[in-house]
Amino acid sequence: MSGIAWRCVAFDELTVSELYALLQLRSEVFVVEQACVFQDIDGADGKAMHLLGTLDGQLVAYARCLAAGLKFTEASIGRVVTRDSIRGSGAGHELIERAIACLARQSGAQAIRIGAQARLEAFYQRHGFEKAGPPYIEDAISHIEMLRRV
Repeated sequence: MSGIAWRCVAFDELTVSELYALLQLRSEVFVVEQACVFQDIDGADGKAMHLLGTLDGQLVAYARCLAAGLKFTEASIGRVVTRDSIRGSGAGHELIERAIACLARQSGAQAIRIGAQARLEAFYQRHGFEKAGPPYIEDAISHIEMLRRV
């Protein structure tokens, strides 16, 4: 989707407004829209790189990028979210491509492991991720681990 401005920054580089916007978007989608009560603020944000996609001054896409060893042995991408108004535009695919690039800029080309909602398996396969384990339930939603090799 054209027009989205992207920024990948460390936690300490986020403005207060950006932090509020990303927490609000994550809550809007993961808690309210998906009707899932879970501990979103899990202590990992301070160690992560944060990929923000804004359009006309509004946060519309976000992903949290974690270095190897923080969540999995490999690097990881999580809290992947797009605002409802831009879904279907291709912005989600651009978000994943940019998250992969953000991790590569930090530590070079590397394997990336994710805990994906099982319904999104085909979406992540388009970006080189392969199923890497059996389905499991997390926060009442079916998930699968997926791995993108170098």
